[in-house]
Amino acid sequence: MVHAPVCASCNVSSSFNFREELVRFGYMLDRRLHVLRLVDECGTVTAAAAALYLTPSAVSQQIRALADTVGLELLEPHRRSVRLTPAGRAVLRHADRLHEYWELAQADLAGYGQEAVGVLRMAGFPTAVAALVAPAAARLRRLTPGIQVEVSEADTADAFGLLLAEVVDIAVTVATPQMAAVGNHKFDQQPLMDDPLDLLLPADHRLAGAGIASLHELADEIWITPDPRQSHHHDLVLHACTAAGFRPHTVHRAKEWIGVAALVAHGFGVSLIPRLGFLLPPDYPVVRLPVRDAPTRQVLTCVRRGSREHPVVATGLNALCTAAGTD
Repeated sequence: MVHAPVCASCNVSSSFNFREELVRFGYMLDRRLHVLRLVDECGTVTAAAAALYLTPSAVSQQIRALADTVGLELLEPHRRSVRLTPAGRAVLRHADRLHEYWELAQADLAGYGQEAVGVLRMAGFPTAVAALVAPAAARLRRLTPGIQVEVSEADTADAFGLLLAEVVDIAVTVATPQMAAVGNHKFDQQPLMDDPLDLLLPADHRLAGAGIASLHELADEIWITPDPRQSHHHDLVLHACTAAGFRPHTVHRAKEWIGVAALVAHGFGVSLIPRLGFLLPPDYPVVRLPVRDAPTRQVLTCVRRGSREHPVVATGLNALCTAAGTD
């Protein structure tokens, strides 16, 4: 929840703490419903507990208490995890609506203030923090001193649980097959920008001075990608190369982009890397080339559904659009 103090010009007695009353009212929404939403989003009781800073047993107890209240089983075993029963899905639909209405209420009430004031927590994947979130936060600090920004890194896979747990208010994510669907009733996701992928070549590569290249010219090269178990980027490379008429021969993998760049610099192969936010050390013997008909990854903003119009959240989203050059 975005925290905002009461506006001094409002006709509210000094003994009435607006922020405390909002928080108290928010907790009137059954916290067990909140826990159920996290279990559904995170996929396991353990992951939901981590997002909520609770123990797994505490999460299980809250789910059991909710099941006892409605008189129906809400979770069932599924493979090595759990999933919601049909009754659990029904409860979840209503819980999503309740929390959306609560976010809308907060946004509406915050609009009675004269300016955007409060704490805004923003998160993004590492290159998004470098290229988008940090510049946006700096802009907010300079132009809207009433907003206190807190920034953290979060991979896309973790961002949705952090949003639901109200650890962050805005997440910058990259579209992946595993991410929450755009139609997910818990979230409001909007495109922010398309991020082209560039070729990364050793400095002595035959195409290093070409200025621009086509992927089919590298069909016989050895390719370097992040580990497909840890990143969707491998799939982006695979699809782009397949569209160019070949399947990449991937031999080496690295978790971090700096590792990919080091392998390229030492002549172990070539790679496709995102243009956004990834700055190479100036002494690296590599060349970065744009690609004809470049493959792209889509970067999104994601907030809790109903919170987009909150003045503090809206100001943060506008700052991100400015940083992305899409305002």
